[in-house]
Amino acid sequence: MRILLTGSVAYDYLMTFPGYFKDHLLPDRLAQVSLSFLVDSMTRQRGGIAPNIAYTLALLGGRPAVMATVGEDFEEYRTWLDAHGVDTSVMRVIPGVFTASFFATTDRANAQIATFSPGAMGYAAVQSLRDLDYRPDLVVISPNAPDAMQKFIRECKAMSLRYVYDPSQQLARVSAGEVLEGVDGAWVLMVNDYEFGLVEKMTGWGEAEVLRHVKVLVVTRGEQGATIYAAGMRVDVPAVPEVHIADPTGVGDAFRGGFLRGVASNWPWDVCGRVGALAATYCLEQTGPQNHHYTRAEFVARFRRHFDDNGLLDELLTSPPTPAFGHPSPLSTALGRGEGGGGGGEG
Repeated sequence: MRILLTGSVAYDYLMTFPGYFKDHLLPDRLAQVSLSFLVDSMTRQRGGIAPNIAYTLALLGGRPAVMATVGEDFEEYRTWLDAHGVDTSVMRVIPGVFTASFFATTDRANAQIATFSPGAMGYAAVQSLRDLDYRPDLVVISPNAPDAMQKFIRECKAMSLRYVYDPSQQLARVSAGEVLEGVDGAWVLMVNDYEFGLVEKMTGWGEAEVLRHVKVLVVTRGEQGATIYAAGMRVDVPAVPEVHIADPTGVGDAFRGGFLRGVASNWPWDVCGRVGALAATYCLEQTGPQNHHYTRAEFVARFRRHFDDNGLLDELLTSPPTPAFGHPSPLSTALGRGEGGGGGGEG
């Protein structure tokens, strides 16, 4: 399956606060909040939702492509993605502009406060699915410049392309009408439980009505796992226990990458969800959403300590990565895993 991911590409600045945000919030003064948090550490990571998802997909043997606009400072990041099996051939550099930047501070309870500067992402609508020289089997529409998200939704509908609608952080920027347009006709709607509440509020549709407009609904629930609604069934997917918690940034993106790897192989929904759950846990155990790593054999062995896949995951052990499509960039030598990995995704 040829999967094309659209969405943000960013450099992430991830910081840790040794206390709890809640201890510094005055409920009766939230309208005048003025706070500054002295952090213990900061790392600069590679991030953005589209490449975060693609990174996990590639770890599991896929060959996803990312379509996005990036800045003049992107070349080192491109080398990293190419070396890890992500097709960057339709990522467009905008002259004179920096790649988007994401700033996130996480406290001891894994609560997170973040800001995002769009940079080159603001030009995303200059791209078009109509300009591709191949037809993707599935398009993922993840947080991006709002005008680009709506453009890609409309192009998918006009071109009869299946798409995953993943509005997440951009629900704060798009209108109710735009959310209705994205949900109506999506093959898959993917949100976390809080975001689904926002979708219900913005559309006026409850769960049953949403399911009349999409084929599949996936709601992630953090440590409570995830729920998949498909073909008239509800599948509850448990979270996979972590060895330790390092950083929640990008965990939702890793879940999506694992889930989509299962979709690409046409595995049952429960297996897709459980692959996503394990991929999310691997991400949670590292700082930044592109610093987790495992061989496919390691992934399968850990999966089978928690779940029964009836042999389906043998495919990960025996099949080569999906061939590239489009005009792939040449592979480059993998970079080190020091400062400059991860971020910019859903926690």
